Amino acid sequence: MPVEVADLVAAAQAGDRQAFDELVRVTYADTYTLAYRLTGDEEDAQDVVQEAYLRAFRGLKRFRGDAQFSTWMYRITANCASTYLGKRSRHRHDELSEELAVSDERESANPELRAETGALRDRLQVALRALPPRLRAVVVLRDIYDLPHEAIAAELGISESAAKVRLHRARRKLREDLFSIPGDVGEAHAM
Repeated sequence: MPVEVADLVAAAQAGDRQAFDELVRVTYADTYTLAYRLTGDEEDAQDVVQEAYLRAFRGLKRFRGDAQFSTWMYRITANCASTYLGKRSRHRHDELSEELAVSDERESANPELRAETGALRDRLQVALRALPPRLRAVVVLRDIYDLPHEAIAAELGISESAAKVRLHRARRKLREDLFSIPGDVGEAHAM
């Protein structure tokens, strides 16, 4: 029977280190997934998650419970990813290989469909990674985590209007990257 997250938070705030360790275990998958989607890299995501849990541990006594613990962790993780990507962009280097090795480990009864899905997933990952971090964060929080514009604005410390504008720009850029047709009229106007 799963332990209630609220009980774990209360115990961890009271100084129970095992309760915090259990909180990490219970929330790690979601936190890592968000970090990976925001950074686009497994090692970067691991670094972001480590920093996020360190910040959460240090700030746990200030957690008032106004929001769910998972929402609080999303915000910390998004902030850590933003900081991390900002630092990384200042120390950017050229990649040796531009090929992505993303594989779908799930078994499927239809290998042809699995191949098509994998190819689309690969293209989507490439397109997401190509987005600037501020646009990537908004599209991930809205379209993958289904947060409302108001929550996204609060998470990222921007206005709700800015969140909507960034989401629109991110979706437009993804659409252009994923579904553009060479020689398309829209492409000719863009040049």
